Amino acid sequence: SGVAWNESHHCQLLAGLVPDQLQMCRRNLEVMPSVVQAARHTKSGCQKTFADMRWNCSSIQQAPSFGPDLLRGTRESAFVYALAAAAITHSIAQACASGELPLCSCGSVPSEVPGPDFRWGGCGDNLSYGLQLGAAFADSPLKSSKLGTQALKAMNLHNSAVGRQVLSDFLDTKCKCHGVSGSCSVKTCWKGLAKLDEIASDLKSKYLAAIKVTHRLIGPRKQLMPKEIEVRPVEETDLVYLINSPDYCTPNLHLGSLGTQDRQCNKTSMGSDSCNLMCCGRGYNTYTEEVVERCHCKYHWCCYVVCKKCRRKVERYVCK
Repeated sequence: SGVAWNESHHCQLLAGLVPDQLQMCRRNLEVMPSVVQAARHTKSGCQKTFADMRWNCSSIQQAPSFGPDLLRGTRESAFVYALAAAAITHSIAQACASGELPLCSCGSVPSEVPGPDFRWGGCGDNLSYGLQLGAAFADSPLKSSKLGTQALKAMNLHNSAVGRQVLSDFLDTKCKCHGVSGSCSVKTCWKGLAKLDEIASDLKSKYLAAIKVTHRLIGPRKQLMPKEIEVRPVEETDLVYLINSPDYCTPNLHLGSLGTQDRQCNKTSMGSDSCNLMCCGRGYNTYTEEVVERCHCKYHWCCYVVCKKCRRKVERYVCK
């Protein structure tokens, strides 16, 4: 976090980069803060999105040294690759619009004709530059690495493309009003990307509906095809995986499962964070905890707020 990114030798500080990425780093030093930010957002976004599931994205903690569940073609790895690809494109596209990168600026003016109540203006996120540079950086390990099978490379490339496609689909029109006394007589609009949390949420839905595939020779080249014959063909917006995931109920280092012992669960929930599902039927322990909160806050003119501290007891439920 303290790196200035103004010397090419700084690229050596990032573990896990393949030669093509190192070369890109040296040529595009100014982009590296966006790459580092994307990695952070991928980690935090994944853990936030799966906080209510048995797999809570803990495997991403050791990146770039992933655990077995993220190296063998599971649906979890499908999600992580898709989110990472979306995050780096998102980060670069917004850095362009913020004026942080000298080689790009605002996104181009949309080709569609503006409506009668608004005009194109402002500074839209530069999605095209983000896609170009983000894909080159994120996909180069998958194209140049000798590690992993052809099937795994094809799967990871496909899922990375899904992440970028979802991000592109979420490009939306954002507007700012102008006019006397806050009226909206004139609107200036531009194209902006959704928050990464929304992208992660959509990718989670695709994770739950992911298709198990095999890498099969179809005509002159191999393609990803559904493992089960009755399943519909794979589309460009489907996440795909090669092998089944561990159940994540019990620890198994060989499979990358940390288990759910000591995970907090929700006693009243009917979803994946319920104590029955989260604890895999093992039951749970109940703990009482005292929390201190701000309360009885009052605004004083001018201009500060004074609050009291209140204590209350809450019950926590933790898997056995």
